[in-house]
Amino acid sequence: MEIRDTTAIVTGAASGLGAATAAALVEAGAHVVGIDLPGQVDDAPARAGVTYVAADITDPDQVAAAVERAASFPEPLRTVVSCAGIGPSMRILGKKGPHDLAFYAKVVQVNLLGTFNVMTLAAERIAATDPLEDGARGVVINTASVAAFDGQVGQAAYASSKGGVVGLTLPAARDLAQHGIRVNTICPGIVETPMLATVSDEFRAGLAAGVPFPARLGRPDEYAELALDLIRHDYMNGETIRMDGALRMAPR
Repeated sequence: MEIRDTTAIVTGAASGLGAATAAALVEAGAHVVGIDLPGQVDDAPARAGVTYVAADITDPDQVAAAVERAASFPEPLRTVVSCAGIGPSMRILGKKGPHDLAFYAKVVQVNLLGTFNVMTLAAERIAATDPLEDGARGVVINTASVAAFDGQVGQAAYASSKGGVVGLTLPAARDLAQHGIRVNTICPGIVETPMLATVSDEFRAGLAAGVPFPARLGRPDEYAELALDLIRHDYMNGETIRMDGALRMAPR
């Protein structure tokens, strides 16, 4: 699918994977509607070609308004890349007692329900666009994690939420096939994002050393490059792709 002269939605667009993807889409000729929380949008660097919209991805009304904003541009809405998510940890049985159910529900609500909410509401608008060759109308790229397969100690909530995104991929692709909308999922390994900004250089080096090859952390621009490859490749559909340097996470 051609990216130039189209509109794309990117969630989590103010930083990390989302910011890199938004920048790559703009460079490829798309107009991007970047969705993020109000505080994140306020601090996001101004970028030509990106229109930031403050919205909570778990709120259907806020997401619907953001999608309508994206659909209002002259360029047709063709792409959704969901990068928004949270990654806190808690053991099922820890020193302070059993896993807090509200904590678990919050992680699932943001990472899984939020992803589903954005995909569903955006797909409705993409389905209303004029079809391209082979009846294609657009593509959704969701973000899971290697934790969906290799969840570590303390990642019960996070791994559950990301495993849900992986499990969503194929049925979503099948549901949306009749509308010409493809669905793929990227599972990043350890990527240099703001989530790692608070750890020491020594700890970061230890994480990088555990990656078979290349023995370094992934970069947000590498995620963005893969996302654009999936957008352009019309026969990639219903796929979950690990981007992790052959990393398989240890229990802790």
